[in-house]
Amino acid sequence: MAMSWIRSALRRALIAPKPRGSRQFAAAAAAAAGETQTERVAAEMVRYALGGAVHRSSPEEAMRILEQGASNLQGGGEGSAEAVGLLMLAMSTLLYRSGRRQDAMEKLKATQQVAPSAAFRVTAWEALMGLHMEAEQEMSYLISPDDSVDLSIKDDSKWSDQDHLKFRVNAIRGLVALLNGETESAAQLFVDWCRDFSGGENQTQNAAISYGEYLHCVGDFQMAAQVYEKILEAFCMDDMSGSLLAAGNMVPEEASLGATCSYGQLLSHSGKFDEAEDYLTRALQKAEEQFGANHPKVGIILTCIARMYKLKAKSEGSTSIMVQEGLYRKALEVLKAPAINSEGTCKQVEWGDIISLARGEYAELLLIQSNRKAEGERMKQWAEDAWRNRRLTLAQALEFSEPSKPTLVVDTRIGRVV
Repeated sequence: MAMSWIRSALRRALIAPKPRGSRQFAAAAAAAAGETQTERVAAEMVRYALGGAVHRSSPEEAMRILEQGASNLQGGGEGSAEAVGLLMLAMSTLLYRSGRRQDAMEKLKATQQVAPSAAFRVTAWEALMGLHMEAEQEMSYLISPDDSVDLSIKDDSKWSDQDHLKFRVNAIRGLVALLNGETESAAQLFVDWCRDFSGGENQTQNAAISYGEYLHCVGDFQMAAQVYEKILEAFCMDDMSGSLLAAGNMVPEEASLGATCSYGQLLSHSGKFDEAEDYLTRALQKAEEQFGANHPKVGIILTCIARMYKLKAKSEGSTSIMVQEGLYRKALEVLKAPAINSEGTCKQVEWGDIISLARGEYAELLLIQSNRKAEGERMKQWAEDAWRNRRLTLAQALEFSEPSKPTLVVDTRIGRVV
């Protein structure tokens, strides 16, 4: 059924009759439409394949749809290069969602090689960097100032608004700088965009989230709140299914989830606990709906919710040990945290940032209970050995007190402590 539909769609795109009249009239009509018939069909395939992977068809069937579409559209005339680019970006997203991160990264590299414009190259590069960050790989050598992405933006005369592309590239570099503990470098990368930020452009919302997280980390809570609110307002107004120039963990659904969770954390750090609980609960519901109840993103958000209850209890002079412990236990279960006594696992563990943070927080709960101190000491030692954040020590991460002190933000897009 799906394959016959896709063949029919491809046939319509490739043999669609050309409009009568002069070449100038045809060009004007295409420009007014903003995209070719081929691109529209590719977009239809992408929505079907990525939606089908969750609701209707298997990931294998979805991948066959995208691969057949790309194969048939190669060299198919006007708009075919853009159409193939969209399909390749979607393939990388599907691979990522299927747990094949390395294959997704290879597909993004291939997309960069054949991308028809700077917009496609920046999109593929942004997604590739997002997956590198998620995998906790060394990033410095990948973001040098001479990167070909910079050159493609400069040389691509077709892209009229180069500022948006530069914002996206600088925002990724700024996020990497934060992960590397280079706050001053991050400031330089973000500073040029502080005055002109709008947050309403589909393709710059990931960059805006990273900018908001930078402000959040350095304690500018008021400006960070304005940035997060603009992003969330833009997502409420936009149809995310129309934003196809994105891939991997940088797709609109991931960005919306990330902005919601980051804003919830900011409200928690600001002492607005009722609002924080509301936004973090929304983030949890989104994650469960999009990925399933046992996906690592759910564990990441449960960790954020538990931290919010910790700050609330401290602020109100109350206790919520049982609630916090239940949340940390569930988070660590969903994240598939290795056993504490496993040899060498604290050095090489998936989602290591979040697991070490959750275990550090959990250990603090155990250490205040006289009959569980030994368990708490073992857990604390594991967390300290596993902690890799270059900006904050684990002790600093666990002792948030006021905005003037270094603050951490959990970025759900990349599953890292920023």
